[in-house]
Amino acid sequence: MHDLWSDPTGREGMVFNIQKYSIHDGPGIRTTVFLKGCPLRCEWCANPESINPYPEIFFREEKCERCERCIGACPLKAIQMSEGGAQIDRTKCNLCMKCVEVCPTGAISQIGKKMTLEEIVKEVVQDEIFYRNSGGGITASGGEPLYQAKFTLNLLRECKNRGLHTALDTTGHAKWEVLDEISNYTDLVLFDIKHLDSEIHQKGTGVGNELILKNLDKILKKGVTVWARIPIIPNFNNSPQYIETLAKFLSKKPFQKISILNYHEWGKHKYKLLGREYPLKETHPLSEEELKDIKNIIESHGLEVTINY
Repeated sequence: MHDLWSDPTGREGMVFNIQKYSIHDGPGIRTTVFLKGCPLRCEWCANPESINPYPEIFFREEKCERCERCIGACPLKAIQMSEGGAQIDRTKCNLCMKCVEVCPTGAISQIGKKMTLEEIVKEVVQDEIFYRNSGGGITASGGEPLYQAKFTLNLLRECKNRGLHTALDTTGHAKWEVLDEISNYTDLVLFDIKHLDSEIHQKGTGVGNELILKNLDKILKKGVTVWARIPIIPNFNNSPQYIETLAKFLSKKPFQKISILNYHEWGKHKYKLLGREYPLKETHPLSEEELKDIKNIIESHGLEVTINY
């Protein structure tokens, strides 16, 4: 499925959202380009539609009029009708999107589409005046933008050549050669630090952290400006003991900025739209007081910390 949708030339990318007037993905007013595909499987992922590198189907039950057009259009008989509307057997679905084409209400919709480099750049530069006035620019995010390495390279290089500020929002899980080349056209790297213990990292994200931490050291040594972004997940990395360890780690690195990001449930409904179970049903965001306690521990090591941006 991946090979079917990938572009070896890097002139087309699989995009699931372009968010304008973004103020949390780097300095100033920005346009964030969200690319599909990620090697991690974080249990708290807010954008589950970003994980797979190909288009997928959202189903919104409240929009379904039970007209059954989708049933007639599906060549694999992967759709049945029930009281709750269309039921898609995603084990049979080959993502031909014929159901999307005939759905009159948008109850069945496609998430993720191929866009050319030229299409995205054209959309990005529309807000160039806002970038200039605010010190903003473009941020490549995901998913994991390094997953579509050639496209991300071309996108950031093109924007950089146009004089735009460029940022890369990354998990750091990629070959160093990939990150190294792309960072040549990146003014700022937003680097996620999820857990310092590789075994715990593996349990929470599906991968260990050895490659990630090596890449972090290399990108800092290279002199690229890096903001550390730390998602705070209950029962994963929020204990005072761990935060103390984290603070000691952070104090030894030349980060320009450190942010802690509270766990949230904004993406919970997307799992239902994709026909998936949400992994952290019983998990809830930390209170403002709990976040301040974490902030205070880190700041006790002489660091400045922001919350949620």
